Amino acid sequence: MHCRYFGECGSCKLFNLSYDQQIEQKKELIKELFESLHVKDFSLRQSTDSHYRNRAEFRIWHDGESLSYAMGKLDGKGALKIENCPKVVKQIYDLMPLLKEEIEQNQLLKRKLFAVEFLSSTQKCLVSLLYHKPLDDSWEEEAKIVAQKLGISLIGRSRKVKKVINEDFVIDSLKINNETYKYKIIEGGFSQPNSFMNAQMIEWVLEHIEDAKDLLELYCGHGNFTLPLSKKFRRVLATEISKSSIASALKSCELNGIENIEFLRMSAEELTSALDKEREFNRLKGIDLDSYDFSHVFVDPPRAGIDEKSLTFLKRFDTIIYISCNPQTLKRDIEFLEDYEIEDFILFDQFPHTLHVEAGAILKKRI
Repeated sequence: MHCRYFGECGSCKLFNLSYDQQIEQKKELIKELFESLHVKDFSLRQSTDSHYRNRAEFRIWHDGESLSYAMGKLDGKGALKIENCPKVVKQIYDLMPLLKEEIEQNQLLKRKLFAVEFLSSTQKCLVSLLYHKPLDDSWEEEAKIVAQKLGISLIGRSRKVKKVINEDFVIDSLKINNETYKYKIIEGGFSQPNSFMNAQMIEWVLEHIEDAKDLLELYCGHGNFTLPLSKKFRRVLATEISKSSIASALKSCELNGIENIEFLRMSAEELTSALDKEREFNRLKGIDLDSYDFSHVFVDPPRAGIDEKSLTFLKRFDTIIYISCNPQTLKRDIEFLEDYEIEDFILFDQFPHTLHVEAGAILKKRI
């Protein structure tokens, strides 16, 4: 990838290395980190090194009547004005100058705008404009004109206000092993920012499913992994604490005609209490937990990793599939699971030109 802002923009810290050199550096860092766990041989799946981000956020810099997108500087001192970003997918890349031009010419849309968020699906872009001012009906009328002209959905956000032009979600398609899955992804909710690597992660997990019965998934989000994994298991019980994510997951099941998944809005701690008959929950009405025969548990936690109570809960399962966006907390959690051995380990380069790398581990309980 070539970017005119390399060395100035704080988003890309490995700008002085070729992509092959970046990969080798990340491999060495992970070898060193996991040396105590005897992780030496592992694969790494590479991303395309440009136009890979389907989700992005930029500050807005006001300079008189002109606007610019902006990112934090590499030295941490202030903001850097930019015209484009070659990391974002082409749909966003092409939209950025067109959107800026429309907003720049409209005083109502421009005033006190401080950030723009982009979310791109295979079909449409959703743009969120963030303001330090109240948004009224006049703003909404102007925004409708821009949304129609650019063929996008548009959201205006200010304190305690959300105005939606068209829709506040996108329907995305993801091809996994020659099968296409449709997902409803809501504005503001978490979604994988690199669709290519997302597919690679899901396919890797599917490759390691053997002797499948029922699946328990924690931190299921909007069902990113849940839907494809459901094809490998008799039944899936998936938990998530976000109500909006559960609603999106249910809609995605409907879009794909999948009927063997039960979604629960519960924490791991609550599920533990329910499985151990310590508490009863109205949310479990009509669900027979005793009828499940879990052969695998799948987890994809946030950067903070898994809390100790939840890790203790995981120890009751023979096979744990762990996808991690933070190798540091992955190592910590594997060390807590001392009765498990690492059957397979892999890296996923979600964000080229950055120090970030994601990992996957198949953990089997020692007999």
